[in-house]
Amino acid sequence: MKSNLPLRTIDANLNRFKEGIRVVEDILRYEYNSPLAKELKEIRHIKIPNYDEIIKHRDSMNDILKPSTKEELKRGSIKDIIISNLKRAEESARVLEEIYKIIDINTSETFKNARYKLYNYEKEILMGI
Repeated sequence: MKSNLPLRTIDANLNRFKEGIRVVEDILRYEYNSPLAKELKEIRHIKIPNYDEIIKHRDSMNDILKPSTKEELKRGSIKDIIISNLKRAEESARVLEEIYKIIDINTSETFKNARYKLYNYEKEILMGI
């Protein structure tokens, strides 16, 4: 039976959110020794209510947009990687913010706050590299 809640959308966007942050976190940590890596790690560890229920709806093998586009396969620099992954995390935070408005307003606000932090970190990171 299919849930009437968009749990698959939540699962996919949680993965995108955390993966995008992790890429930037590791670059800042290992290549720049930046203390911002710790800030990103804190955002990446947002507590997700009912995660056990969400993961039951994962269907990554049948994702119709799983194949990468040609543009997704190109990165010209570390800066390009950072920008792509921060945008990925920001966009996913926005989706999660919207979806959680129908499930849990506190979690929605958590993702809204995370998104605005990412916007600020993006500026700080890009001005510093």
